[in-house]
Amino acid sequence: MAQGTHGTDADLVELVDDQGSPAGEIPKLAAHQPPGALHRAFSVFLFDLSGRLLLQKRAAGKYHSPGLWSNTCCGHPWPGEDPAVAAARRLREELGVDAGPLMAAGLVSYQVTDPVSGLVEHEWNHLFVGRVVQEPEPDPAEVAEYAFVPLDGLARFVETHRVSAWFPVVWQAVTPALEYLP
Repeated sequence: MAQGTHGTDADLVELVDDQGSPAGEIPKLAAHQPPGALHRAFSVFLFDLSGRLLLQKRAAGKYHSPGLWSNTCCGHPWPGEDPAVAAARRLREELGVDAGPLMAAGLVSYQVTDPVSGLVEHEWNHLFVGRVVQEPEPDPAEVAEYAFVPLDGLARFVETHRVSAWFPVVWQAVTPALEYLP
């Protein structure tokens, strides 16, 4: 398994074909430059015991979508790394939380362009949901701030805050799995 250098443009991501089978490796930044290369990713949605969704505001220093609100955690497995293992790793690295077992909540493939940076999300995205029972301790290089948002207030939150280009797509895709949330 390739182990990219955390936080650099030299990180490698796994290219996939339109069936999700591995198709090579590419530097993370190159995968996001137009027109975008289809690659493996993950998105995590954690909820507290009151059912509020944990959102994060991406740090200002992030190469992609800095300062925008998004789902609890998202990222890319290293080539050959299991997406669930990668998701748990990034939850610890970004937010300092151990969510316990994550539940697979489907898969979504999409291509969206960030209107500010022009970077492209062309992803084969593994979705996960879970519970968080501890207060996050975010790495400020990754997360500027976080918020627990009640689901009945999420639409208003999205209307009044700048969110990542991928958030509406992954949220819509994960919503059917929420009824099975542990």
